[in-house]
Amino acid sequence: MTFLREAALVAGKDLRIERRSRVALAQILPFGAIVVVMFAFALDADRTSLPAAAPGLFWTAVLLAALLAISRSFSVEEANGARDGLRMSGLDAGAIFVGKAVAIATELFLLEVVLGAAVIALYGVTVRGAVVLVIAAVAATVGLAATGTVYGVLATGLRARDTLVPLLVLPAVTPVMLGASQAFAAALDGKNTDAWPWVQLLIAFSVLVVAGGTMAFGPLLEEA
Repeated sequence: MTFLREAALVAGKDLRIERRSRVALAQILPFGAIVVVMFAFALDADRTSLPAAAPGLFWTAVLLAALLAISRSFSVEEANGARDGLRMSGLDAGAIFVGKAVAIATELFLLEVVLGAAVIALYGVTVRGAVVLVIAAVAATVGLAATGTVYGVLATGLRARDTLVPLLVLPAVTPVMLGASQAFAAALDGKNTDAWPWVQLLIAFSVLVVAGGTMAFGPLLEEA
């Protein structure tokens, strides 16, 4: 079985679990939507500040929802020794990492579509650089999902996992939050030339995290 096929097998397994449990639909998506709506009401007194704050608020909502998705991705394997079964399955550890990261990224992509529509409707945002926005969103989402997968397995099995994952992930994804917010702000203003350096930062970060996670996931999974 090839590396990509093994990764697709793991990603399909995680996505089927989420589709059947509907946790993402019942908890993660409403949570992200509530965050966006609360920000809109909090800043509603000054409507002129909403478009300027939209990029940062959007990615804050995505990040908070991503923490839930990351914790969920590993907590489902706590019962019945499922994690041990995954470790002894014979699948390449790097493929397991990529598969779990792809599953988390897919959930985040769907979330971003919904939240993006809500931000446009509630914040009065006008999109002027759609191509840059999409590329930045893809790179940022890959970076978030890959970083979350690395630190998610690192915290697996610990009693304080639910509180430890945010403490580990939040500092690590600072470049993603900074780059994504700046790229979105520039793209929304139609300043694509200002957005591309941030997009390049996001792509470089994502490549480094994916490469490092692919190599490090095996030992981390064994320790977990």
